[in-house]
Amino acid sequence: MTETLYDPVDHEAAPALGVVLDEDRGSLPYSLIHGEALVACAAWALGDAEVQAIDVGISWDAVRRAGEPVVLHDCLCPMTPADFIAECVRRSLADDVVVVGTRPVTDTVKVIATGLVGDTVDRDGLVMIASPVVLPPSVVVTMTDRPSNDLSVLVAELARSHRVVQVTAPAEARRVSSPEDVLVLEALTRT
Repeated sequence: MTETLYDPVDHEAAPALGVVLDEDRGSLPYSLIHGEALVACAAWALGDAEVQAIDVGISWDAVRRAGEPVVLHDCLCPMTPADFIAECVRRSLADDVVVVGTRPVTDTVKVIATGLVGDTVDRDGLVMIASPVVLPPSVVVTMTDRPSNDLSVLVAELARSHRVVQVTAPAEARRVSSPEDVLVLEALTRT
């Protein structure tokens, strides 16, 4: 189920811990957008959302014992608005659900069978995972290992045993996958 959640009204932030995911993403996290590295912009968005960034060196056991939600923010979604992140944290806490920011699929998707291009897939039922993924404390405590850096894999795993709610992220939260995507996002977020 995907629903619209984003309300850019400033609300008081709920306490949360956060991680900017930059591993296994090549050199793209260090590309510049508005003169700053993507990874830095993602970290600032967490800070502006009043999410306490944690160092990757902190043990997962310590994170589990903290009893707070955990925000996983992909550095390839560097311009995700802080108020959207904060709203996702509030929703995760209020409803005790995993909250996943998503964007609609706009590309044409085709079925490939036995090496041949087939039918076009209806995009209306498709979403792309963006940022953030917010884990409520009740989910964090059940996870014996640090979550996967691959948000698609993580969300699929979580959906097997936890309630996952997809929320439509604003356009600024789109995921980049190339230097050309970074230029498009920069133009989209130019003030």
